Amino acid sequence: MLVIGLTGGIASGKSTVARILERLGATIIDADLLAREAVLPGTPAHEDIVAAFGMEILLPDATIDRKALGRIVFANPDARRRLEAITHPAIARLSQARLAEARRSDAPAVFYVAPLLIEAGATGRVDDIWVVYADRETQLARLTERDGIRREEAEQRLAAQMPMDEKASHGSAVIDNRGTPEETERQVVALWKERIEKSPR
Repeated sequence: MLVIGLTGGIASGKSTVARILERLGATIIDADLLAREAVLPGTPAHEDIVAAFGMEILLPDATIDRKALGRIVFANPDARRRLEAITHPAIARLSQARLAEARRSDAPAVFYVAPLLIEAGATGRVDDIWVVYADRETQLARLTERDGIRREEAEQRLAAQMPMDEKASHGSAVIDNRGTPEETERQVVALWKERIEKSPR
């Protein structure tokens, strides 16, 4: 079973590419969904985050207000490192369990979708890395529109991640997602045929 890490910068289009891959028959494990699961009320990570950042980052149902927490950690590198020290081990435990389960399936490939795959030192969990690429201005435009935030806040979020060009250098395949959805899909389908369908398993 081939496990491929799908990564890229914020708002580069990882989810779009993941949906195409899922239609082609891949199993998708989304680190962002695992990140939400890892900090649900009642989990040790949830308790540690509340202890570190206070009750004001909670919504009325006791789940973590990701926007409120994001405003804190993207403006303060020390706060971000403190949060990552809590969440990364919890996400790692969940992802390893899901990947072990996926490896036993008969899917042609498993894609582990993780924006911080490289930064979190998680490349050892995957056999190969594909990077979804978008230039900085495209990321900023998408991020401000998608999340309804100011450009300054979007720039803070980009600054917290590895630069896109550096991230692209880690991939054996780079999917350019600056064009139309049809252009992106053509690239993904071509990679699937070349790397997955022709790969001996």
